[in-house]
Amino acid sequence: MKLGYHLGYWSSGPPPGALDAVLEAERLGFDSVWTAEAYGSDAFTPLAWWGAATSRITLGTNIVQMSARTPTATAMSAMTMDHLSGGRFVLGLGVSGPQVVEGWYGRPYPRPLARTREYVDIVRQVVARQEPVRLDGRFHQLPLRGGTGLGKALKSTVHPLRPRIPILLAAEGPKNVALAAEIGDGWLPLFFGPKSDGFYRAALEEGFGRRAEPVDRDGFEVAASVPVIVHDDVEEAAGFIKPTLALYIGGMGAKGANFHRDVFARMGYEAVTDTVQELYLAGRKDEAIAAIPTRLVEDTALIGPAAKIREELAAWKETVVTTLLLRGDAGTLRSVADVLG
Repeated sequence: MKLGYHLGYWSSGPPPGALDAVLEAERLGFDSVWTAEAYGSDAFTPLAWWGAATSRITLGTNIVQMSARTPTATAMSAMTMDHLSGGRFVLGLGVSGPQVVEGWYGRPYPRPLARTREYVDIVRQVVARQEPVRLDGRFHQLPLRGGTGLGKALKSTVHPLRPRIPILLAAEGPKNVALAAEIGDGWLPLFFGPKSDGFYRAALEEGFGRRAEPVDRDGFEVAASVPVIVHDDVEEAAGFIKPTLALYIGGMGAKGANFHRDVFARMGYEAVTDTVQELYLAGRKDEAIAAIPTRLVEDTALIGPAAKIREELAAWKETVVTTLLLRGDAGTLRSVADVLG
């Protein structure tokens, strides 16, 4: 199982020590480094800025939000990054949720799977550069249907370094996970845990069965963001993670439309998620955090003494996950890498 470093998206500003951590990840032999975006910093710029100081490590987005850019604009950035990095770029895409898509980008959210299909199709066409890009889809038309009537199908002026840049899809629900296996080169899970492995294996197999071309299952990347905290006190370690879980379960999405909450409900924590969401949306955030049991944290994270983490890591190695994405500063990466071996 490979290790990757996930910088995430910024909060109020650039994360301190980010470049040092990226360089340390490469020095430690990490396979990849990833950036994200929500509704503040973008994913491409920090990856290019900090990635320019590296020479070996894979540079990925986890994730680029599809509603933020047209598919051709995303393909342009992907090809540019691939050239500048010498073929080290991988494109992680995701639909985000209705609050961000409609509230921040002003784009319609419905039918995310159909939109993803069209989006990936266009990105693939641009990068392959075999012929002018054309798609007469429901959500995207190239050339545009209607308008002035002067639109012309075009090919990128830039010749791609590689005719196929790997595309990984972020997904939490079974239909989206299956879509990642059907049209993508990998899957970017969030809140994955070994207890859910069978559920996700089935979804991936469904998608593999629908692929138009043969798939190398061994080459299909599954890069999971997994909190790892080496600490003598398990409860205290869990306490560092619970606020983030409360935010995602309770506040990252509207009631009845929170995909993060649904992940934990499927794991058997539906009553907990209902309580956390109710408390969080009522502004009682401290109570929402306190309502999260430590066992829920342990199902999706590696926390506690080094010996405990090493023992639990064996279960992770038996799952579909190929890369563990870690967070933290340079010192954290060193200590965790030492424990994970």
